[in-house]
Amino acid sequence: NMAITSAICNSFKQEILEAEHNFSSSGGNTFNLALYDSDATLNKSTTAYTTSEELATTGGYTAKGNSLTNVTPTLDSDTAICDFADTSWTSASFTARGCLIFNDSHASDASVCAIDFGGDKTVTSGTFTVEFPAAAASTAIIQIA
Repeated sequence: NMAITSAICNSFKQEILEAEHNFSSSGGNTFNLALYDSDATLNKSTTAYTTSEELATTGGYTAKGNSLTNVTPTLDSDTAICDFADTSWTSASFTARGCLIFNDSHASDASVCAIDFGGDKTVTSGTFTVEFPAAAASTAIIQIA
């Protein structure tokens, strides 16, 4: 039974200590958000972008998804946080169950985190938007406490 489980990828935790990811908004790496169907297996053990069960390049979606606009990391009390601007696909017709954020600048397209949408999300001839939570210690999409 395939499943997407929301998690920061374990490989990412090690790679940040090896200086393989730069989230700064100026001069940083390019991070992408790719969309996947309900047959995808994405979780804390995902190490890199994969085409397996990624949405087809049709209906307004293209392989590797959208590049994200980085928001320079900051501290909220004792928690380092990272955020991205919301991203959208327009004139879209597809169904997605979750996504993978990965470093498109990295040689192996190293994964950052997997996100389960909690159910299939369908758009028909409309705009599909992934909204990121508030950039705060308890809510940011990436938190290092």
